[in-house]
Amino acid sequence: MAKILIIDDDKASGRTLQLHLDAQGHTVATACSVNEGLESARVEEPDVLISDIRMPGRSGLEGLSEFKKIYPHLRVIMITAFHDMESTIDAMQKGADDYIHKPIDLDELDAAIEKLLNLNDKGTDSVLACDSTKVVTPLTMVGRSRVMKEIFKNIGMVAKSPATVLISGESGTGKELVARAIHRNSITPDGPFVVVNCAALVETLLESDMFGHEKGAFTGAVGRQTGKFALARGGTIFLDEISEMSPTMQAKLLRVLQYKEFTPLGAEKSQTTDARIIAATNVDLEERVARGLFREDLYYRLQVVTIHLPPLRERKEDLIDLVQTLLGRINHEMHRSVSHIGKDVLGCFDSYDWPGNVRELENVLMKAVALSSGDTLTHDMLPAEMRCGVTPSFQTQSDSGTDPSAGRSLAEVEKAHVLHVLNEVSWHRGKACEILGISRPRLRRMIRDHRIEVATGSTLDEVEDD
Repeated sequence: MAKILIIDDDKASGRTLQLHLDAQGHTVATACSVNEGLESARVEEPDVLISDIRMPGRSGLEGLSEFKKIYPHLRVIMITAFHDMESTIDAMQKGADDYIHKPIDLDELDAAIEKLLNLNDKGTDSVLACDSTKVVTPLTMVGRSRVMKEIFKNIGMVAKSPATVLISGESGTGKELVARAIHRNSITPDGPFVVVNCAALVETLLESDMFGHEKGAFTGAVGRQTGKFALARGGTIFLDEISEMSPTMQAKLLRVLQYKEFTPLGAEKSQTTDARIIAATNVDLEERVARGLFREDLYYRLQVVTIHLPPLRERKEDLIDLVQTLLGRINHEMHRSVSHIGKDVLGCFDSYDWPGNVRELENVLMKAVALSSGDTLTHDMLPAEMRCGVTPSFQTQSDSGTDPSAGRSLAEVEKAHVLHVLNEVSWHRGKACEILGISRPRLRRMIRDHRIEVATGSTLDEVEDD
């Protein structure tokens, strides 16, 4: 059992926690402010601190820094009624061991305390305490689901280290947002954040884009070009769709990871880079390695730290927070003031599977705001398949009443979804790529690989040249 100190300006909440923890056999003291808590800690010498974040006077985050300075081995659990990512990152980087939202799940709290006490028994620290760098640019990731809270914690813990990070997840889940969050909270937040889409260019152009080239290195190289790895010095380089990289480029990237050096096309001398590398993939790289399509040594170099983003259908408890956040941004960009959503709209959102994930949700909201004439989004502003509760990627001609995707291969499901999106945007390649979260060359390959017939009256070249 442990000595626990609770700091919460809500006396009723603090008393409730005290009674619960007393019943668990812990010795519990309470305080209503940071100053009162510091006085109590000098007497009680607690093993675990449970502190609210937002309180009159000094906030829990301000108190956290002082507690960790005076009691560096004190285990700390921060609690809050708010679901903002900035506070989570700030708390984790200031030395918090865990972060729990109100209303508090007592089972979750008990598990967190038990975990921290076990860590104390082992004499190890699981979280690196360091000073926080204030986030200037608002991060747009939100979520109250357990898995998103863990992702926020992981960002807070990994951001200050130089470790290479691999972010996985379906298209549209927010992998680049995670990469930007890591960069913004790193030791070089003012450094460049450089993005490379590994699927957007053919091999030669990708090599030139990443490493640069000298004048005359190839036909059309009329001048010297600085590559993305050079531009990213002192910052972060984000390699999106890493799975699309050719074997030759994989070998060259492996050298950068091993030796922090690269050679521009046509150059005689190599250059160095200190850029932090973050990669992202929307496919199973381990499966690609097993099939011989991706280098095993590169895979293990990339996944020093891994963060997996779940699809939206697996974290629907985040829908309301996402809708509020996205609506705020859309209203600002479109100079609108849509502030209400009908219950039937939220019902449709909850029953929909969101194959395009958060990017699809943003697209749906943007179209609905454009169609709205007042301050409320209504059921009739949604796409027809959403109003009917049908997810387009699994839509088939079936009267059996069973799951229409049953017995279908992943390739068949993917083909159906791509075709649906293309038809929805009248085969406009740019709009389809935006919804699907893929590059134009990749969309063209998918059309050819799946043998998707081009819409009547169009040709593939016309589609490619829109």
